[in-house]
Amino acid sequence: MKILVIQQKMIGDVLASSIICNNLRKAYPEAQIDYLVYKETIPVLEGNSNIDTIIPFEKKHRKNKKELLALAFQIRATKYDVIIDAYLKLESTLIVFLSGAKKTISYKKNFFSYLYTDKVPFAMNPKTQMGLAIERRLSLLNPLKLTIAIDPYPKLFVSTEENQQAIAIFNKHEVNKSKKTVMISLLGSENTKTYPLDYMAQIIDHIATNNDVNIIFNYLPKQIEDAKIIFNTCETATQKKIYFDLLGNDLRTFIALMNQCDVIIGNDGGAINMAKALNKPTYTIFSPWIDKESWSTFDDGIINKAIHLKDFYPNLLTTKNRKERKKNYAHYYSLLKPSLIFESLTHFLNSHLH
Repeated sequence: MKILVIQQKMIGDVLASSIICNNLRKAYPEAQIDYLVYKETIPVLEGNSNIDTIIPFEKKHRKNKKELLALAFQIRATKYDVIIDAYLKLESTLIVFLSGAKKTISYKKNFFSYLYTDKVPFAMNPKTQMGLAIERRLSLLNPLKLTIAIDPYPKLFVSTEENQQAIAIFNKHEVNKSKKTVMISLLGSENTKTYPLDYMAQIIDHIATNNDVNIIFNYLPKQIEDAKIIFNTCETATQKKIYFDLLGNDLRTFIALMNQCDVIIGNDGGAINMAKALNKPTYTIFSPWIDKESWSTFDDGIINKAIHLKDFYPNLLTTKNRKERKKNYAHYYSLLKPSLIFESLTHFLNSHLH
């Protein structure tokens, strides 16, 4: 049997949909299981033996119709028996339509859904602590009627060599190994997903004041100016606990560095999703315009804790749609003051640092 799983989009989505591949491997040990993803997300799949071939979806496929068709016919030539499309956009639908696969599975969500042989309901409300992002993807397995025990947890795989390289970086920066290490997901992928910089500095001060820890910042080189603003806004005593220049040069190095940390705290995004896949405790601050129900995965309030403005003002956003919330994100973020967060953050830290 040959099976293709499709999940374009970014790291969090690709990690979440990798659970489809993991469970397919349990159900069909001898099957060929391939995964079509954006090229830049491939590093989070390295070491995953549940995937036979990673097919890169590159920029040229997005921008050039001939390249997209060439990829579609390449996939058709593989003669997949089953295709599971967790993306369900024009690009992926074209690939599926031309594939010749006898069984094609996706969500019952939009016009494209009618081109698939099996359409599963697109759930709108989570039923478990797994969260919608996980529940929706697992639902794509339902048409296959698998008889295995389903494993819902995305996984990252770090090699011994990668761990040793990360330890060497810690040693180079003279990180005190006798102390726990906190990684801060400092900035979101865009301003609308980034907790206000001065507020984040207060969060970091709170962590440093109440805990004798090492603090590592997670940010991209292009975000260094905002990272410096946060660092310079922190108290002097806090700054002494921060290893500002301790960064990975690439995504795999970053994953290995995260694997050496004890907890991850900060903005929702790829870093938080990777931390969960490494079984690291996470504390997530969601943007007011993002639906917490979708991406607050495995939130048990202990290992993984997530907070959102509506946790403190439950009626504030009920009449505001997603577009309105995003347009006024700065105003809504301003209401999510650090003082509202301190109590639950302290409880989280006490559970994992002491």
